[in-house]
Amino acid sequence: MIVVFDAQCLLCDGWVRFLLRHDRRRVLRFASIQGVNGQALLARAGLQVQDLQTLLLVDGDRSWQHTATILRVLHALGWPWRLAWAAWLVPALLRDALYRWLARNRYRWLGRSETCLMPPADHAQRFLD
Repeated sequence: MIVVFDAQCLLCDGWVRFLLRHDRRRVLRFASIQGVNGQALLARAGLQVQDLQTLLLVDGDRSWQHTATILRVLHALGWPWRLAWAAWLVPALLRDALYRWLARNRYRWLGRSETCLMPPADHAQRFLD
């Protein structure tokens, strides 16, 4: 499973660091939208980097966006994070509207880094770019 994220977004940076800390089975890999591999995965999913407001999860030939990405990733982490699966009971229209609102405002509220996330040395092999 590959998580495609915005490496300049401080919210995304925090999310990736959370995943690195809690992915004990090391099932997740990462690609930034600023990198060649991340851009190729976005293109394959029909997304463009410019004004991108979603995380992307790629697993083989399938991909997910918005809250589906978050819920599938949390499920992959195992317990207790799998409990978030209950959020599927909330209609996607509502979940994704909240997600897009947060995504549109993420730079304004949380900031933006001019440099991309540098992975910790013990996780560097999990990053595609």
